Amino acid sequence: MSGPTYSRTVKAPLTKIRESLAGAMTQSFWLDHPDKPAPLPPLATHEHSELVVVGGGYSGLWTALLAKEAAPSRSVILLEAHEMGWAASGRNGGFVEATLTHGEANGQRHFPSDLEVLDALGQENFDQLIKTVAKYSIDADLEQSGMLTVATDEYQLPEFTDSRIGEQLYDQKSIKQLVNSPVFLAGRLEHKGVALVNPAKLAWGLRRVCLELGVRIFENTRATRLKDQGKTVRVETPDGSVSARRVALATNAFPSLLQRTRALTVPIYDYALMTEPLTDHQLESSGWVDRFGITDSARQFHYYRKTRDNRILFGGYDAVYHRGGKIRPEYDHRPETFELLADHFFTTFPQLDVRFTHAWGGVIDMCTRLTAFQGKAWAGKVAYSAGFTGLGVASTRFGAQVMLDLLAGENTQRTRMKAVVTKPVPIPPEPFANPLIQMMRGAIQRSDANNGRDGLLIKTAETFGVGFDS
Repeated sequence: MSGPTYSRTVKAPLTKIRESLAGAMTQSFWLDHPDKPAPLPPLATHEHSELVVVGGGYSGLWTALLAKEAAPSRSVILLEAHEMGWAASGRNGGFVEATLTHGEANGQRHFPSDLEVLDALGQENFDQLIKTVAKYSIDADLEQSGMLTVATDEYQLPEFTDSRIGEQLYDQKSIKQLVNSPVFLAGRLEHKGVALVNPAKLAWGLRRVCLELGVRIFENTRATRLKDQGKTVRVETPDGSVSARRVALATNAFPSLLQRTRALTVPIYDYALMTEPLTDHQLESSGWVDRFGITDSARQFHYYRKTRDNRILFGGYDAVYHRGGKIRPEYDHRPETFELLADHFFTTFPQLDVRFTHAWGGVIDMCTRLTAFQGKAWAGKVAYSAGFTGLGVASTRFGAQVMLDLLAGENTQRTRMKAVVTKPVPIPPEPFANPLIQMMRGAIQRSDANNGRDGLLIKTAETFGVGFDS
């Protein structure tokens, strides 16, 4: 096989692609579920609390939960602008990974001296997440079934010659035992530190636990402003406010209430498709009998996994930045990306004649080092965590614990990490951001098309601690 496996233009008959997408819902498959809880009332009064958490995705939910576990009598209020888990926490692929560094190579680039400790902390954080799901009987469809990383172009093959403890390597012939795809040239299957969940059910489960522990949750309550009141901070909302000794900001891709951190992230849109349930014959033809998730090795990578009812989620590749860094509902629906993903799906599984029942997108927060960062402000009364760049299902729990350490003024192993002490390179404002990001996207496309050889732009950017991936 020569040249890139996946093209940026649709190669399959456009009529077939559009028929496969006809009637697909634009809502996240995960959020289209009968177990979705009814929204809680918004805040309409002035309240007092020891801790107020702003943002009801994984970051905010973990912060509130861990705070109550550590001090059950502590009063905690959680504010969410819409409903718990409605954004990235309810739209992602459901891949739970122990890494806190977005992979070993990125960790070596940014935190070489801390990498061993970060790996250990990441695995501990992953293990604690699994234990929490079991402890509180959270029905999140959790499966520790492994992750298969595949080579889809010949230049990627050298990465599949050495295995680490617990990994299994497969060549082009033996990988057919796992998945029957003509584009797979090699694979690496690992089980440590990886799992799959239904992401929305995980968020709803954490919401339930928070309520049971005594967290007061207000949904459809947008925090609009922070006001320093000396010993406390006032979080203002359209119809009320909360005064608290400590504030944890967990808004991620959405504009931070702290001006100083707004340039540290950029909103990027990610898209995914979900097939109809596969028949037994289709499952057999795919060869994908086991329950592991799959990702490929290109810079513009895909991720895919099976659901409990044997649908296939297929997403990634086309990471999109919209001029001005705007976050708008209409950006969640992008037909040209859905058609491109459908074409790539049929390239991967030409034997599967299926339709897609859901095609959706949503915003994630990306930072220039591709790993989350945390910090504090206002004399330690405010902490923040953001920049998860698509790998936040597990690492948001770690970020939540770091925020609580910072708010408590504790000097812990977590707060001493370079990953916490330092911050990513800021992203320039518009009108400079859009052309620079589009230049990086083009450079990444050329890298994949040029057998993985990075050009001068990527090499220069990485010298200054700047990265970009799909």
